[in-house]
Amino acid sequence: MGGMGERRKRVVVLGVTGSIGGSALEVVRAHPGELELVGVAANRDGEGLAAVVREFGVGHASLSDPEAAERAAREAWFPSGCVLHGGAEGLTELATLPEADLVLVAVVGTAALGPTLAALERGTDIALASKEILVLGGEHVVAAARRSGARLLPTDSEHNALFQCLHGNPPDHIDRLHLTASGGRFRDWPAGDLARVTPEQAVEHPNWSMGPKITVDSATMANKGLELIEAHWLFGLPSERLEVVLHPQSIVHSMVQWIDGSIFAQLSPPSMTFAIQHCLFYPDRAPAPRPTLDFAEALQLEFRPLPPGRYPCFELAREALEQGGPAPGVFNAANEEAVSAFLAGRLSFPGISRVVEEALEGWGGRTARSLEDLLAVEAEARAAARARCA
Repeated sequence: MGGMGERRKRVVVLGVTGSIGGSALEVVRAHPGELELVGVAANRDGEGLAAVVREFGVGHASLSDPEAAERAAREAWFPSGCVLHGGAEGLTELATLPEADLVLVAVVGTAALGPTLAALERGTDIALASKEILVLGGEHVVAAARRSGARLLPTDSEHNALFQCLHGNPPDHIDRLHLTASGGRFRDWPAGDLARVTPEQAVEHPNWSMGPKITVDSATMANKGLELIEAHWLFGLPSERLEVVLHPQSIVHSMVQWIDGSIFAQLSPPSMTFAIQHCLFYPDRAPAPRPTLDFAEALQLEFRPLPPGRYPCFELAREALEQGGPAPGVFNAANEEAVSAFLAGRLSFPGISRVVEEALEGWGGRTARSLEDLLAVEAEARAAARARCA
């Protein structure tokens, strides 16, 4: 490995106590001489955050939930050498730390949109694992990176795979991009049985270990719809050149099809550590923190077309992308509220897509030119969806 320089790369992780954060910590543990954690943030898990600070000697920490931040300060969970930030502004303070070389954004939802924009404006590279940020504010995020010259590094496994396959090739050589999808927990269930899906069943994934919301999104394929929108902003391609294919093994993470008919694919086990490490070290590479594929053992890769009508949330996401403007943010807000209601037992599994569809119909095609307008429409859609789920 070369090119890292004489000092360690200094990293901030927003969302360090979640599943993405846990994978990032695995990478940092594997490379203590090359990576240094200088800031970590969580929502309300103060004890978990304090454990990370103590293990890695982190100088800055933030708890977004004000009550959690007050309790952590009151009970002195954090060592004296750590500065504790709190509230929504704490994320921005960590994202804009002058010493940070890169900020890994792994906060669920859109809470880190402002901090991401602030980091990009000051020229700090972003490793982006929070797809909702591009879904809501993609135009603004891409523009901020362009203005400052900061790098926007895709950290979702699918987009990271595309990023690796595209490297060094001109955009006009691309025919289309293929994102792979496992199909989720209920891929092979008869459609008529989906009404009896329970939250306990929906938070189990056949291949990946993720949080409950994203696991439900995988089962409805709303997650893949969000990734489609994200790919549009990251790679600048329209909806008709973005495809999704079912791949039950989750080993091929995405593929690039070139105009000459060649197809490049990126393969690795279904673990976020590989994509995260690629971003943390980019443009360099380092030894993997865990075993990769072993071709001394039999390996079968299967691909299937997406069954029409099987995943209404995915189809609604594509419609939102094609509508543009605030529609993707409306889709995301309504889906978050519907999934929350489903996990709480207030909504059926098929009811998730119905709530999202009603939200998009109620949006009315209004325009939203500024980020403030987008946030206002998103908040309105969220409130309406919450009312439908009550």
